[in-house]
This record gives sequence, structure tokens and C-alpha cells, in this order.
Amino acid sequence: MRTLYVSDLDGTLLRSDERTSDYTNEVINRLVAQGMIFSYATARSFQTSHKVTAGLNANFPLIIYNGAMIMDNRSGEFLLKNTFGTEGESIARDLIAHDVYPIVYGFVDGVEKFSYIPQRCTEAVKMFLETRKGDRRERQVFDTDSLLEGELFYFTCMDAKEKLEPLFEKYRERYHCVFQQDYYRHCHWLEIMPRAASKANAIAQLKARLGCEKLVVFGDGLNDIDMFEIADEAYAVENAADELKRIATAVIDSNNRDGVAKWLEKFAVCGE
Repeated sequence: MRTLYVSDLDGTLLRSDERTSDYTNEVINRLVAQGMIFSYATARSFQTSHKVTAGLNANFPLIIYNGAMIMDNRSGEFLLKNTFGTEGESIARDLIAHDVYPIVYGFVDGVEKFSYIPQRCTEAVKMFLETRKGDRRERQVFDTDSLLEGELFYFTCMDAKEKLEPLFEKYRERYHCVFQQDYYRHCHWLEIMPRAASKANAIAQLKARLGCEKLVVFGDGLNDIDMFEIADEAYAVENAADELKRIATAVIDSNNRDGVAKWLEKFAVCGE
């Protein structure tokens, strides 16, 4: 039986230093070379996920932007794209009307960019942007019309809980929304994506594309619930949210103790 193994990144495959350990890199690279079918699913982009998993050089597909995109790990080629179409601009203008200025992800003239208005950045956004210095996707703009140019596919808002929570409630039924505290910095995030963009949907598409019959997943946060619900087996790391642990097949060792890699080395099936 062909099995697809999918792990979340932050808080799961990554340690608290926002890196995969040498041990995790070695185990996954070796098992993929032996035929394990593996992917990770993350809210991160291709560029930032590549940075924090620098030692993972095996050839496997990546689920990024919480399922908005699937990309090839080596070439960076898009295998799947989900975008807002004409609805993206109206969402963003409504956020701004509520004094929430998002980081806007889109394709501007066919090139992937994240755009923001510097003078409207919250302290949390400024901290986020510090970690993205030198990123070729960065695009500073100075007015709303410029902010909303291009083919939009993802909004990230970092602001006070009392400002973001009502917007989450407003949009959660129409779009794929994630509202949570950041794992590392504990500020509140609201992420809004097309309805078709979810970890579960992207995993289902990838599973079909690869001809796999079984799905095993690993995670730590509330945004992993949807992929836990479609999996044959779902493992929560020891540091995971209690809500995720309650629906898990079992709880494994923590992210800082390489729980996913330890499980894969012991139980993963390589090849047919």
C-alpha cells in the first residue's frame, strides 16, 4: 500500500530555533531516497520554508501557504495554485476599512510578491518583516491601490485580538481562515485564503496525484485539524494543542526531541 506521510513544520518538524535538526534532515533524506513518499504542509512560503529546512534536500513536493500552493522542493515549480480571483480586492478593502492592514501575497506581473504599506505596519508585522530581510518577494508600497495589485491568494494580518477576531468570525464560513497565536512570538494572526486552499484539500490533491492509498500526518496546532480529520493515522507531537491531541491517533515525542523523525525512522514504509 502506497502511503503518503505529511508533517506540519512550525512546532512539529521544526525545533524551537525554527530549524530542522541534523538528525531529522538525515532521517528524512535517507528514507525518501529509499522510497518513502513524504511532504510537509506549512503556512510558510517556498522561500522561508526552504530556509528553515536547509538540510532537507531530498526530492519531494511541498504544500505551502496552508495549501494555497504545491511546489517542487528542488525546482520551485508550481504544481498547483489556488487564488482569490476577483474577490481578493474586496476582502482586503474590508480589512482596511476595519483598520487592519494585511500583508498581501499575490502574483504581480506574474512574479510572486508580498506587499505591505510600511507606515501601517504593527509592531508584530515589523518583527515578521525583520525575519524576511533580503527576500526577493518583498514589495513596499505606499497606497491601497498599489497594495492590491496582481493576482491575490493570501492575506496575513497581525494585530490585536479584539480587532482580528470579529473579522475571523465574519469570513470563516466563506473562506479558509486561520486565527491563532504565533508559536514563537505569541502575537495574534489572522490568515485568509481561498476556500479551496487548505492543508486537507492540498493533501487530498497530492495524494491522488501520487497514487497513494493511505495518509499519515503529524502536527501541533489548530490549523492542523483539517488534515488530521482526513488522515488514516494522525500523530500529535507532545507540545501540541490539547484539542489536536484529543483527535490524534497517538501523541509522540515533542518537536524539540525530533518526534516526527523518530516515528518515521521506526514505522515509515518505504517503496510499495
